[in-house]
Amino acid sequence: MSEENSLLRELRDGVLTLTINRPKALNCFDMVLLEVFGETIREIAFQREVKSVVITGSTEGKNAFSTGADLKERAGMSPDQVRFYIQTIRNLFTGVEELPQPVIAAVNGYAFGGGLELALACDIRLAATNAIVGLTETSLAVIPGAGGTQRLPRVVGVARAKEMIFRARRIKSSEGLEYGLFLEVVEPHRLLPRALEIGGEIAANGPVALAQAKYAINKGLEVSLPVGLAIESNAYAVTIPTKDRIEGLAAFREKRKPVYTGE
Repeated sequence: MSEENSLLRELRDGVLTLTINRPKALNCFDMVLLEVFGETIREIAFQREVKSVVITGSTEGKNAFSTGADLKERAGMSPDQVRFYIQTIRNLFTGVEELPQPVIAAVNGYAFGGGLELALACDIRLAATNAIVGLTETSLAVIPGAGGTQRLPRVVGVARAKEMIFRARRIKSSEGLEYGLFLEVVEPHRLLPRALEIGGEIAANGPVALAQAKYAINKGLEVSLPVGLAIESNAYAVTIPTKDRIEGLAAFREKRKPVYTGE
């Protein structure tokens, strides 16, 4: 798969859709895709026209969000190359998590290993009714290495995360909804429209405020409540001198839709 089409981009009304496009390989990650994806994420962080991001998988073949690492490529790697691969994919997902824009995962099918780890790095996760997901690495005598052991317990709880990882268990999206892994589960034909709908609602809000809210939530979860409140206070202070804050007040007063510029 060439660099040009392993990751598709479409920007519409401030919502950028990224589609993993390796359908013949169930949208798994080879090094080319990781490099293209990583460069894309670095660019997005500085693009004001992007207000929110939706990540999904190509539906041209078997429905798959992503089945994780390209095991055929992995089989030919030396131990050092495997270490480099793991560091690369871990850094990519951290980059997704740290984007200033809110990110929505539209899990449209299989999401195993790195596929589920990518979804866990997103802010909001939606899934199709036919999606099946899991961190299945222990069945291959390794462990989740791109954030799964850290993010899954924070989402579904320690006991459930251990059970899923230790058993390498694959679960249906309905079960993921019960665990709090997914915000919503919808019919396959409704998944992307619903993700874009939520993305559009997000994109209508102040970009600086969105970035600071995301920062305050993510960083606040890792510290005590008093420290978290201090983080929130500092994040709020960033929004005070912005043109967008003045615009929001003016739009409210004039009973019109605000036009935010991210300034």
